[in-house]
Amino acid sequence: MQPVNKQAIACAFGRAALSYSQHDELQRQSAQGLHTFIGEGRFGTVLDAGCGPGANSRLWREAGSRVTALDLSARMLEQARNRQAADDYLLADIEAIPLADAQFDLTWSHLAVQWCASLPQALRELYRVTRPGGTVAFTTLLDNSLPELNQAWRAVDEQPHANRFLSHEAVLTALAGWRHRSTIQLVTLDFDDALSAMRSLKGIGATHLHAGRARKPLTRGALQRLERAWPQQRGRFPLSYQLFHGIIERD
Repeated sequence: MQPVNKQAIACAFGRAALSYSQHDELQRQSAQGLHTFIGEGRFGTVLDAGCGPGANSRLWREAGSRVTALDLSARMLEQARNRQAADDYLLADIEAIPLADAQFDLTWSHLAVQWCASLPQALRELYRVTRPGGTVAFTTLLDNSLPELNQAWRAVDEQPHANRFLSHEAVLTALAGWRHRSTIQLVTLDFDDALSAMRSLKGIGATHLHAGRARKPLTRGALQRLERAWPQQRGRFPLSYQLFHGIIERD
């Protein structure tokens, strides 16, 4: 298993704290998908684990829930606080939540657990702080995400430029033993050029690579090769994401 540098992840998302909401189309479509999958229901208390700048925290709070916003990045948590997104704020790691058992009716973690070292450990923690009869709802990226980016970079070098996310089978294995249901959502975003597509990843902080990388500037020639290799659709540059939505019912 590739080691995870939590400080580096927090820094990457912290750098994107101010720009995040300008590049969050994937997050909005995906969050709507998870909301729809949960179905109708009201939750008195909600933990937003991996809250980012607080968009989902704010939605749950406006729906009448008492919300605790948790994030690994102090700067993201500051943005959530500035927007009065939640009732309480907690700087913490999803894999080691510093709260007592059975605190929340809904534990919501949207596009955050893919940055954890261990998905089973993250899910155990989310389950632990959920009340009996409550719900754990999470979304993560699957390994078929970003095929266009990976194909294009192969024309430039052999270095990794996107993380390898878990397979569908690996996520289902992490859910084994719990009462759960799941679904897959495919989201494709279109951009004017390759640089805009890559800037969208930078804008939401999703640039940290677990494997590390040399920080070399992208030359004009390399950018031209990357654009020629990008699988375009009607002159547009797509980025595709395969999303796994999971629901665990707490016994």
